[in-house]
Amino acid sequence: MGSAGYDPFPPGRDPVGVRTIQAHDAARDRLFPCEIWYPAHTRPAGRDAKRDATARPGAHPLIIFSHYSGGHRRVATFLGTHLASHGYAVAAMDHSEVVTPELARRDGETDAERAARVDAIAASRVPDVRFLLAHLLRGGLGDGAGFDAARVGLAGHSFGGWTVLATPDAEPLVRAVVALAPGGSSRPRPGVLPLTLAFAWGRDVPALFLAAEDDVPIPLDGVRELYDRAPAPKRMFVLRRADHQHFVDDVEGEHEALRAMSLPGDAAWIPAAMRPVSELCTGEQAHTFTRALTLAHLDATLRGSDAAQEFLAGDAEAALAAHEVEAIAY
Repeated sequence: MGSAGYDPFPPGRDPVGVRTIQAHDAARDRLFPCEIWYPAHTRPAGRDAKRDATARPGAHPLIIFSHYSGGHRRVATFLGTHLASHGYAVAAMDHSEVVTPELARRDGETDAERAARVDAIAASRVPDVRFLLAHLLRGGLGDGAGFDAARVGLAGHSFGGWTVLATPDAEPLVRAVVALAPGGSSRPRPGVLPLTLAFAWGRDVPALFLAAEDDVPIPLDGVRELYDRAPAPKRMFVLRRADHQHFVDDVEGEHEALRAMSLPGDAAWIPAAMRPVSELCTGEQAHTFTRALTLAHLDATLRGSDAAQEFLAGDAEAALAAHEVEAIAY
C-alpha cells in the first residue's frame, strides 16, 4: 500500500474491454492493425479482457504503446489490461516494419541496403504514433466513449522505448512518457539498431525510465545515459536480476526462446551472453514492477494524483519489496 492508501498493484475497479481495429494511413498507404484495451461497461471486474465489450462512457486518458523492433501490438497485454482496469484507454499498433513489405529484411541485401532500410524503419516510427493518435482522437470508441486529448501518454519497450522518447519532439499532445529499456544510447551494442535522440521537447514531459539490471542488448549504462540526457522532470527505476525480455507478456518463454535462437550478423553474440531465466527474477515479479510503476507515473502526471507522486518519491522501493520485487530507484 502506498501513500495515503494509494495502491497501484491490484487490478482496478473497471472491467476491461478489448477490440481490434484496422487503421488506414492514406498518406502512406499503410494499413495498421491496432488493439485497444479500455474501461468497459460490463461486470465483473478483473484483468481478463472481454472482447468487443461496450465501453464505459466518458473521455478516457489515452496511452499509446509502442512495441520492440519487429514485434507486434500484443506483446504487453499484461500492461494494457492493468491500465485499462484503472480507467485508461491503451492502444497499440503493429508498426510499419511489420506491415510494410518493403521494410522487411531481404536475403542477400548489401550493407548499404540494410542501412537504408534501417533508416526507413526508424523514420517511420514517430509518424506511426502520430498517425494512430490522430486517428483515435477523430474516431473515439463509440457508445458515448472517447479519448481525452488533454491526457495523452506514451509507453514503449526497446525500439518502442526509443520511439516514445522521440515522439514528443514532434507531437505536442504528449504529456507523459514511460520508456521500458529504451534504445538510443550513443554506444549501441553490436546488432542493436543505431538510433539517436534529440530530447527537443520544448516543454515539460514527465518521463519514467524502467531498466533491467542484467539487460544484454540494452545495457543499464545505456539507459542511464539516456536518463541523464532527458529533460526533467524524470524518474528511473531498475529491476534487479532482469534482462531485456522482462517487459513482455511471456517473460520466461520469450527469454529462453531468444537464448535458443541463432541471430544473424552482428547480433549473433546475444543469445550466448544471456543468463538462464532460472537465474533471474520471475515474469510475475517483472510484471508487478512494470504495472505498478507505470500506473503510478501516469496517475501522477495525467491525473495529478498527489498520492501517486508521493508513492514514487518515497515508498516505491519498499512497496515493491513487499511484493517480492527487488528494485532500485536511480
